[in-house]
Amino acid sequence: MEYVAIVTALLFLQVMFFAFQVGKMRGKHGVKAPSVDGPEEFLRAHRVHQNTLEQLTIVVVSMWMFAYLLSPTIAAALGLVFFIGRFVYRAEYLADPSSRAPGFIAGYLSTAVLVLGSLGGGIWALV
Repeated sequence: MEYVAIVTALLFLQVMFFAFQVGKMRGKHGVKAPSVDGPEEFLRAHRVHQNTLEQLTIVVVSMWMFAYLLSPTIAAALGLVFFIGRFVYRAEYLADPSSRAPGFIAGYLSTAVLVLGSLGGGIWALV
């Protein structure tokens, strides 16, 4: 379970980093809180952060369920795929939002495996 804890901490550090980047963009472009409207560079950074936050709960909870029910090592590996995928997604989205698919797909598929594996592992434990 230690690997799962480490990956969880990495995911939290990642979302903190993304939040810091949004703050930098606020300062650079003079976007005062609570506004979330501004130049496209700011909007892209903000959407990367928000999209990551939207997915964070699902990936973290399903990673821990998968680890408990099936395999901590595989859960951590899938969480790491999500983590790397988010950095790829960020780089692609900041450059050109229409090119974000590879990073998104890596994160989405790893999360889907975690969720479906958790469901299957829970059902299997009951049978």
